[in-house]
Amino acid sequence: MIQLNQMEKSHDTAAGRFFVLRRINLAIRAGEFVTIMGPSGAGKSTLLSIIGMLDASWTREYFLDCHAVHKLKPKDRNELNKRSVGFVFQSYHLLDDLTVAENLDVPLSYHNMRSSERAAIVADTLDRFQIVGKKDLFPNQLSGGQQQLVAVARAVVASPKIILADEPTGNLHSGQAKEIMELFRKLNDAGTTIIQVTHAEVNASYGHRTIHLRDGWVDRDEPTGRPFEAAVLG
Repeated sequence: MIQLNQMEKSHDTAAGRFFVLRRINLAIRAGEFVTIMGPSGAGKSTLLSIIGMLDASWTREYFLDCHAVHKLKPKDRNELNKRSVGFVFQSYHLLDDLTVAENLDVPLSYHNMRSSERAAIVADTLDRFQIVGKKDLFPNQLSGGQQQLVAVARAVVASPKIILADEPTGNLHSGQAKEIMELFRKLNDAGTTIIQVTHAEVNASYGHRTIHLRDGWVDRDEPTGRPFEAAVLG
């Protein structure tokens, strides 16, 4: 599903060229749950942004579902992002002037569907995430855990093939964090590919394998105790 070949990202500094990512070779299969870990400055969030097509300033090859992303025009890359990817950020990134229901409608507005169809999907998602009672509230009226739950709901409302999560439990207490991770596992069991960046070993245990970055390089790529085939086949 995802294939990165010798991917690099760098920028020029007064001391010379600085590499944020160096010769990244990575393959992620459809339905995998992959964790990216490493110390601060290792390039974790940068790699996630590139996979999510939020960052286009890199070199070499990136294939997503048989699309050669490195050859796509910006408009086509943006369309592929909207069709394929849901993003969950540590700081939620909900739109403050929109209600919960309106926030969930935003990803659907990028698709060619009737307003009645969008409303039905939003209603189903509100029910699925048990946040129907919050639908008319604004983000600043919600707790941190509730905002993150809405952020996850927004990420999945359009049924993306991939969910990218950047420190999704970093601002939550342990109970809320477990709730979010259990939700990710259910989504993954249903077939959604998930790639998360985290510092938490307990979060990494929910995945099938962990990729460790160090100074922009892949230091090691190792399986967790959760077999990929068993998770997909149930």
